[in-house]
Amino acid sequence: MLAYCDYIAHQCVIGMKDAEGRGPGLIANVGPVQFDLNEQGQFCSTKKTIEVVDVNGKRYSVTIEEL
Repeated sequence: MLAYCDYIAHQCVIGMKDAEGRGPGLIANVGPVQFDLNEQGQFCSTKKTIEVVDVNGKRYSVTIEEL
């Protein structure tokens, strides 16, 4: 069965950015999608992580992972 982790992560990123690429409202920054890779850069899983920063500088990690 197909997993849509890449698509879901992409939709999360574009949904959290405004037209100028910044976060709307209380979101100050949305980082790129990080892939789950080992030290050699090889694919480990379909898990994706996005770092988000609010206007107060507090950092958050948004994870997309198939269950």
